[in-house]
Amino acid sequence: MSQHHPSELSIEGHELHVGIAAARFNENLVAALLESATLTLAEFKAPEPEIIRVPGSNELPYAANLLANSRKYDAVIALGLVLAGDTQHHHLIGESTAAALHQISIQTGVPVINGILVVENPEQAEARCRGSLNRGREFAKAALEMAHLKSKWKTTNQP
Repeated sequence: MSQHHPSELSIEGHELHVGIAAARFNENLVAALLESATLTLAEFKAPEPEIIRVPGSNELPYAANLLANSRKYDAVIALGLVLAGDTQHHHLIGESTAAALHQISIQTGVPVINGILVVENPEQAEARCRGSLNRGREFAKAALEMAHLKSKWKTTNQP
């Protein structure tokens, strides 16, 4: 991920319902992402999000699929953190979950924001979850923007 942020659009979130699936693995850091995301949704006057928790990032696509297929949400956010270890497992999880989340979004017509951070070290994790990069805020704003876009462009697979 870049350390730059996209330009902001002015969006009223009062009618935009967001579901959030969040991993419990690396729980303290994911909790910081979740808190930032929910505070941002509230700042933009979105209704309180539905939050479901799952064991880890690998389970997030399943949970995101449940939320998207419920047809209750204008957007879904999947929040997780995969920290590099001694093997390349973190890359596998990052790539497979990203592909799955994109597919869910396309199949359901519900925007799914990939908020799964794949980082190389604890310093990167801290910066993105609690520090200056504040990805939780970024993910929430992306969800609102995509939900707003969805509301303007109805397709055959959208609710």
